[in-house]
Amino acid sequence: MTDVLIVGGGGAGLTASILLSQLGIDTLLVNARPGTSALPKAHYLNQRTMEIFRDLGIADAVYERGTPPHQMSHTAWYAGLRGDDPDFGREFGRMECWGAGGQNPAWAAASACLPANLPQIRLEPILKQRAEELGTVRFNHDVSAISQDEDGVTATILNKDTGETYEVRSRYLLGCDGGRTVGPAIGVTMEGHRDVARVVTCHLSADLSRWARDPEVLIRWLFLPQMGLGGVLAPAGPDRWGPDSEEWIYHLNYRADDQRALDDAAVEEDMRKALGIDACELHRMTRWSIEGVVADRFRDGRVFLLGDAAHRHPPTGGLGLNAAVQDAHNLCWKLASVLNGQSGEALLDTYEPERKPTTARNVQRAVENALNHLVTTQALGLSPEQTEEENWEALRRVWGDRGEEARRAVASHSMEFDEHNVEYGYTYDSAAIISDGTEPPPNPDPIRLYQPGTRPGDPLPHAWLDNGVPVMDLVRPGRFLLIAGEQGHDWLAAAAKAAVDLDVPVDAVRIGHLDGDHLDPRSAWARHRGITDRGAILVRPDRFVAWRSTGEAADPAAELVDVLTRILAR
Repeated sequence: MTDVLIVGGGGAGLTASILLSQLGIDTLLVNARPGTSALPKAHYLNQRTMEIFRDLGIADAVYERGTPPHQMSHTAWYAGLRGDDPDFGREFGRMECWGAGGQNPAWAAASACLPANLPQIRLEPILKQRAEELGTVRFNHDVSAISQDEDGVTATILNKDTGETYEVRSRYLLGCDGGRTVGPAIGVTMEGHRDVARVVTCHLSADLSRWARDPEVLIRWLFLPQMGLGGVLAPAGPDRWGPDSEEWIYHLNYRADDQRALDDAAVEEDMRKALGIDACELHRMTRWSIEGVVADRFRDGRVFLLGDAAHRHPPTGGLGLNAAVQDAHNLCWKLASVLNGQSGEALLDTYEPERKPTTARNVQRAVENALNHLVTTQALGLSPEQTEEENWEALRRVWGDRGEEARRAVASHSMEFDEHNVEYGYTYDSAAIISDGTEPPPNPDPIRLYQPGTRPGDPLPHAWLDNGVPVMDLVRPGRFLLIAGEQGHDWLAAAAKAAVDLDVPVDAVRIGHLDGDHLDPRSAWARHRGITDRGAILVRPDRFVAWRSTGEAADPAAELVDVLTRILAR
């Protein structure tokens, strides 16, 4: 018997295992494969995910192994990579991406954590090692059947090393297996866009330093006149990045009806032709169809779906893996609170209304980003139906009379590489959020502009406090945090009383510029806190604002007890 059985050892499952173990919950993670992913897969890790990885104790390792910030500050568009024509490899557009390696002030002001870049083949072993340090993890163990009743879930599991079959009884089950077993077992259907495009990904070792010359460019969008198609090239490390990267990932885009995509030899030929290279070692070739789908439900009784089991995204924008990690962060504190007897079962009903709209928006954004690349290719005039000379003629107009059109086409991709409000500014609305009746502030660009605030449902705004402490570090695992203004002493006393009366972990601090438990030297917290010096904000363990009082209350202890009782479905 275990509290939580986690099926699947990718980003969602391993994150959930670590979070629950840190909160004292007994877990068992099983994974059908014998090892972590052999495919590079996702690589971009946004600020919210890196905050969570900081909670897990792995952020330093991810930053150390990943791309240095100055080598992931830009993305750029090129006329191929290498070839006989003198315009091969010529750039026709670039832009900053994902906070420009910390140089974009808006991104630096949003979080104590910079984004990172580390392919999943190198991220998952870090997660797995941490999960094994804290909990029970079994790879090469495959779930073959699931049944549930009012009290728990029974899973039948095959130990593929020994051939032994055994059963595990758990209070709850998390489906983190990409939709392989758990979703179909509970009758979940996926809804949305399918077969947006067909892609073949090649993971290779090659010396491309003479042609991939820009050290600050992370992703290279290659428009190939010899093929009339586009491709995507990105470094994969592991020890060097930028032009000197030892390994690379190359994505070849094919039409859905192109049979060459199914022929390994033809794809390898296309890859070598596209990159203009002969000397390379091809490690692995994988085929996949771009789709944007969301599960019709994220929960069925005691079974929850996370990550690719609940939503699958096109890779454009890098939202998929990040959403998987953030699913786990949303759900795990709630599970722990219920299992520890601090919350009512109904708290778990808030997982789907909070995460499904958020991830559905992510999926839609990723689809729109993918389609925008197709529009750019068409706008540049490339086509596989044209000769190489005709495609070159179309591309050369980019540096001539169609330069302004190309500039606008490239600029449109800021909705992918600067979608800060999508990555960081998403908000929640559920029974675990107590509205104060205020409306969201008007946002002139809800994709790109993240506007920090403390309206209930908002993510906790970032501010550096005295002694270099970020506000996020005041929120401890599994614990609520009440942040009061300078004169909010009554709120601190109320938090202490509510914690005792309800047996709920609540920390409380005052933050102010001149007075408080922590000082706000740059007035960064004051700029976004949205309360007076006698007000208070209640922050959930996942660092989302649950409730606020802009000023003092007649009976702060009674109000706070009522608020926590409602949030925790007591």
